[in-house]
Amino acid sequence: MPRYLLKFGGTSLSDINQIQNIASKIKSISDQGHELIVVVSAMSGYTNELISMVSEVSSKHDPEEYDVIVSSGEQISAGLLSISLKEIGLAARSWLGWQVPILTEGIHSFSRIKDIDVTAIEDCLKDKQIPVICGFQGVSSKNRISTLGRGGSDTSAVALAAVVKADRCDIYTDVDGVYTSDPRVVAKAKKIDKVTYEEMLEMASLGAKVLQTRSVELAKNEKVRLQVLSSFNNVSGTMVVDEDEILEKEIVSGIAYSPNEAKITVSGVSDKPGIAAKIFGPLADSGINVDMIVQNISLDNKTTDLTFTVTRNQLTQAISVLEDNMDELGYKNIISNDQVVKVSVVGVGMKSHPGVAQKMFSTLGQKGINIHVISTSEIKVSVLIDEEYTELAVRSLHTVYGLDES
Repeated sequence: MPRYLLKFGGTSLSDINQIQNIASKIKSISDQGHELIVVVSAMSGYTNELISMVSEVSSKHDPEEYDVIVSSGEQISAGLLSISLKEIGLAARSWLGWQVPILTEGIHSFSRIKDIDVTAIEDCLKDKQIPVICGFQGVSSKNRISTLGRGGSDTSAVALAAVVKADRCDIYTDVDGVYTSDPRVVAKAKKIDKVTYEEMLEMASLGAKVLQTRSVELAKNEKVRLQVLSSFNNVSGTMVVDEDEILEKEIVSGIAYSPNEAKITVSGVSDKPGIAAKIFGPLADSGINVDMIVQNISLDNKTTDLTFTVTRNQLTQAISVLEDNMDELGYKNIISNDQVVKVSVVGVGMKSHPGVAQKMFSTLGQKGINIHVISTSEIKVSVLIDEEYTELAVRSLHTVYGLDES
């Protein structure tokens, strides 16, 4: 009997009617002779409400109590879905993270899964019951509820699928798959039938919000076959698979963009060994993630300008850290810009096809779009441009790489 793990996100469980619809979908899959394990998120918007409540009580809350509160949304979803399944004749039982248990480590609200004991889940399956498991949550070494960070239910699902050796992990959401670009921006974007783990990981990290980045990385490491599909129709979705499973690899699979970018230039820094470490060290110590980096040496070879990007919500903090270290760094000026966006071309076929970057730069140049920063990897080329050119850049690149749906 094939074993599938089904994960339903918040939009799939937005209200009682939708929860009942999901129960019917689960029954139709079960009737096909599949053994099922279900992971659920909180009902759409519910976690945000819980976070707001915590903020009203305290601006400096206890992280352990925070996790107790924000994890309660999944408990409600699991219980309601289990009852709905029973109402239509399926045996089901809800499970909280600590009951499985899903063992975690690390700091609260950003915990990592250390181990999962699936003995109870396997017993549940032997009793012909469908386990409905709360995503996003686990239990720490101190026997306290801990959470995995926003979007952590995807990670819960993939981790469970790996441990129970599921034949497939289906992630149900409000879109019917992974597209070559954001359909809201590119009307001719088309759904991809298969995408590699590497491509999906790049797309997820570059702004495509279909899957959480950590879940894709875990799926890649554990070789979990993923399918992204919609809760609201019965069409097949996008399979996320190993590169070997795709015979004809596209040179470019998609165009992604990330609007949550800000650029910082630290100018007039002494050009001497160790200066980059002195700049980026304090930023790292403050939990600020630096992405794209470019260094320009002055004509006199004595000073340098360092330009890099951070997320917009960390821009103010990053500037504050640099200003606090001004005496040691000895820079002349800090210039910032939060009206920029990162646009990326992604494709595993780049590994064996030259000229992808040149075509990107040429296309943007023809459209009069200036490039601020460039970064590359084996299967990605990213550029930082002015935010006002986002749609023009994404649509133009989508067309020039032949991704428009005919």
